Order: sequence, then structure tokens, then C-alpha cells
Amino acid sequence: MYRFLVVIEKVNNNYSAYSPDLPGCVATGATREEAEKNMYEAIEMHIKGLLEDKLPIPESKSFAEYVAVAEKSNMEQTA
Repeated sequence: MYRFLVVIEKVNNNYSAYSPDLPGCVATGATREEAEKNMYEAIEMHIKGLLEDKLPIPESKSFAEYVAVAEKSNMEQTA
């Protein structure tokens, strides 16, 4: 089983998705769920193509983390 980080972004009137570990592997959708489904299918196709071409499957090295930063008004009170 392969596991890849997928980033989904809201863009204008739809959603786009990509995986930092699979350059060129992207998908879109009218909803977040549709973009996620389409990205799953895009990754499957991407991996299948790599295997057919006897190319290595990239190792998943990306990760994501949220960083919380205080609002400006809260930062001024602590300074």
C-alpha cells in the first residue's frame, strides 16, 4: 500500500488537489469530496503509469501541520 499526503485547496468556485510527493499529479472537483475522490483516482493512475514504465514509486516524505498564531490584538496585550 502506498500513502501520500494530499493538499486540497479552495480556489474560486471549485477545489484543487495535489500531492507534494507526486509532481504533476493533480485533480479538481466542484466540492472538496469530489476533488478528494478525483485525486485518489489520479494517484492510482499515476502509480500505475510509473509501474508500467518501470519507474520507481516516490517515497512519501511530505507531512502537514497546522500552526496556531495569536491574533494581533492578543499579541499586543502580551507584549
